[in-house]
Amino acid sequence: MKWHIFSAVCFVPMLLSCGREEPPEEAHTNHLIHESSPYLLQHAHNPVDWFPWGEAALEKARMENKLLIISVGYSACHWCHVMERESFEDTTVARFMNEHFVSIKVDREERPDIDDLYLTACQLATDRGCGWPLHAFALPDGRPVWAGTYFPRKEWMAVMEYFVQLYRDEPEKLSRYAADLTQGVQELGRLVPAAQGISYDSSALRAAVNRLLEELDYERGGRRGSPKFPLPNLYEFLLAYQHYSGDARALEAVEVSLQRMAAGGIYDQLGGGFARYSTDANWLVPHFEKMLYDNAQLVSLYAHAFQRQANPFYRQVIEQTLDFVARELTAPDGSFYSSLDADS
Repeated sequence: MKWHIFSAVCFVPMLLSCGREEPPEEAHTNHLIHESSPYLLQHAHNPVDWFPWGEAALEKARMENKLLIISVGYSACHWCHVMERESFEDTTVARFMNEHFVSIKVDREERPDIDDLYLTACQLATDRGCGWPLHAFALPDGRPVWAGTYFPRKEWMAVMEYFVQLYRDEPEKLSRYAADLTQGVQELGRLVPAAQGISYDSSALRAAVNRLLEELDYERGGRRGSPKFPLPNLYEFLLAYQHYSGDARALEAVEVSLQRMAAGGIYDQLGGGFARYSTDANWLVPHFEKMLYDNAQLVSLYAHAFQRQANPFYRQVIEQTLDFVARELTAPDGSFYSSLDADS
């Protein structure tokens, strides 16, 4: 009997050790491995030889005379994950990037200054709104020559090949692009002192608000078309403007938008809280990441609207959203998480 017990005791650890799976050894590790950003660490085992933003990457680009690829995103970004799967985990794409570029990954939540610089360059280069993932091509000194957002694999390869050829055959053209974009970014950030004797003109404010109101969707809320973003700062401004001007259209725009958003799919009807934006014009199909800064601003917006008009629906939205933040975005130590991943 003692032998049987001893055999069983010895055999159990053998079974456990045989059944334990060791974590797979990563095939690739790049310069992001020592970063603290969750977003950068998500890319630390890509075959792309990513660098964090810093002098090491810029010095490598200067020494090897290579263009920079500056890829900006954040950990909850759905299309950032898609482009990683399609392109940055592809060894053929990675090999091309490593051969011809110095590639930098930036977490926009960690470096909003870098994000703002290249986002502005993207808006100037494309003459339209830009978002994330954000991809800028830049000279070795960091000055952008062009930028875009998400690219499917085939298009990403084509764009990279174009800039490799252009830098090889017509580098002076890229230098002109960089000079123009740099000047544009600097001019947008420049504050011009007002002429002496300037006075406030309420008619100019009314004209600006009238142009703004013409862009809004009074049937479905928000701006016309899609995608639709919550835009809490816009509605806060319209609430304040209506309070001082008495403009009924401003209040109507706010009321329609707040009602439609909270009744639509962008608002989590079960768990509370707002998604980042709606992919359609009816607020029905959300882009599923939830951002702390969006929900914090929207709680304030609905609270201010409730102060103006004690709508019980607004109170319900406020309470449910605060419950969501407390439940899903609050850490055990009382600090807050910045977002919920769209792919979680």
